[in-house]
Amino acid sequence: MKPYISIIIPAWNEEGSIEHTLRHLQDQVDLMYNPGMRIEIIVVDDGSCDKTYEAAWPWADKLIKHERRCGKGAAMQSGVAEARGDLLLFLDADLRATAGRALVLIEPLLRHEADMAIAKLPPPRTKAGFGLVKGLARRGIRRLSGYETEAPLSGQRAVRADRLRELGELRRGFGVEVALTIDAARHGLRIVELDVPITHRETGRDWHGFMHRGKQFAAVSLALLSRWKERKQLWYSSDRSSI
Repeated sequence: MKPYISIIIPAWNEEGSIEHTLRHLQDQVDLMYNPGMRIEIIVVDDGSCDKTYEAAWPWADKLIKHERRCGKGAAMQSGVAEARGDLLLFLDADLRATAGRALVLIEPLLRHEADMAIAKLPPPRTKAGFGLVKGLARRGIRRLSGYETEAPLSGQRAVRADRLRELGELRRGFGVEVALTIDAARHGLRIVELDVPITHRETGRDWHGFMHRGKQFAAVSLALLSRWKERKQLWYSSDRSSI
């Protein structure tokens, strides 16, 4: 069976990056082209206020636009709904010249060695936060699923479409990656993490950076809380059924 890969890119106000990301991604897709592989690029504009849609239009095979901002998870879910591929690759919109390197994440799935592959990115060039969000996400994933991860927040990941759909709809908002890792581990998906030299926009130790990380901390906390409630409900239901 010929592999069919759907690359899904959620984007919000990425007018300055999306064209560069898609152009470099398309260049790499062209280089790896072979007659036995089909690839589509799907961009989901999550209610941008700038010209993200117009910048992405020449480079995307499918372009979806939300009328209002619904959150990263909802944008990813819209992409999944339109995807025809049996392998899905999720990428952030700000990877620019390094976007094509993420295609290596597909390889463990093609070899049937994994159901999900997650990119471990290089350390940031400059010191930004204090590791609170990443630490919270790692501990939460371990406690709620038993899976030890080095890349709890990575948005660059490939997953088999059939296994992803077993998990149900993706969580809305920016806690989507944390919730997805927990769900995948709980459902027995084989997960691998690969070092991939990808870079994206970094936030510094300024007001904007602290605001961004504060929102991220809140989103991750809510994602962990939702998965904790689900586990608690399963325990309760199990106890009730044994009476």
